[in-house]
Amino acid sequence: IILVMDLSSSMLAQDFKPDRLEVSKRVAADFVSKREFDRIGLAVFAGEAFTQCPLTTDHRVVNEFLAGLKCGILEDGTAIGMGLATAVNRLQDSEAKSKVVILLTDGDNNAGYVKPLTAAEIAREFNVKAYTIGVGSRGKALAPVSRRSDGRYIFGMASVQIDEALLQEISRMTDGRYYRATSAEGLQNIYAEIDRLEKTEIEVTSIKRYNEEFHTYALWGLVFLFFELLLRFLVFRSIP
Repeated sequence: IILVMDLSSSMLAQDFKPDRLEVSKRVAADFVSKREFDRIGLAVFAGEAFTQCPLTTDHRVVNEFLAGLKCGILEDGTAIGMGLATAVNRLQDSEAKSKVVILLTDGDNNAGYVKPLTAAEIAREFNVKAYTIGVGSRGKALAPVSRRSDGRYIFGMASVQIDEALLQEISRMTDGRYYRATSAEGLQNIYAEIDRLEKTEIEVTSIKRYNEEFHTYALWGLVFLFFELLLRFLVFRSIP
């Protein structure tokens, strides 16, 4: 599974508390913790995209990368096609029975040199299933509208614009599903449904090593027995 997270400035919109990005990070981390035996990776995108964490079974590392995500580390914009293509590139050589991308965004594609539907065609070619999630309330939300020279964002009311038709088409082309999350609870339910849908039987080899640990307790038992004998025949000795 590759998680693909949108880091465009609009993810700081405050229709989710404290904002869309923090809620998305928290819910994704909960999802990762439940997928005990999966290899999971993390890709991020804004105006460009890159792999933040390659596929790994060390979920502690994945969650550390998730926790460290923040807006502003990439050129601003929403390159959905680049984000999806980056994830597919990480999965294309995998021999896993199930190859899944979970792509979360709150906007429409306006950057990048890979078109989203081209990326979806590539995903289909490599049997990668894409679940797409549009995150954001309906109507308007308090979101960044510009940025100061010192890097701080200026917030104002802005329309929530998510290209749902595009996200639906990406999921349709790859046999996945599209979801719309308008609240934190809704996003949790979406990840819970994906967790239920993506179940594959695997064989797990468990190696157990046993050590004999009775020696210490046996030694203390002998010590106490020795003192009991000393007390019985010396200190508490009874005269017939």
